[in-house]
Amino acid sequence: MSVEVRDPGLQPERTTLAWRRTLISLVVVDLFIWRSWLTSEPSTASVVAGLPGLDYQGICALVAAAATIVLASVVWVRSRQLQAGNNAASARLVLVSTVAVMGLGGTAIAAIALGG
Repeated sequence: MSVEVRDPGLQPERTTLAWRRTLISLVVVDLFIWRSWLTSEPSTASVVAGLPGLDYQGICALVAAAATIVLASVVWVRSRQLQAGNNAASARLVLVSTVAVMGLGGTAIAAIALGG
């Protein structure tokens, strides 16, 4: 009987592609949040003094953009790590990506609640 040997060289490529697909879906969520902010009725109240138009929808849009930038950085770092070898992701990288995804999810929920 022949034992099939799994090619471990394909796993890093598949993982990198999965991270990139996830990032694309998060960018779409980010764009919906920005669209919600830009199409909402102008608010006379400003959360931050001196920055007109920065209401709660604007803060949601900024947090979503920051989370997307963090996740793009994580994808870039992890892609580089996988090109160098098959090592597992560091705990710090997993924690940062988890916090960023949860922040983007919370921001999306807040943007939906504020936009309705």
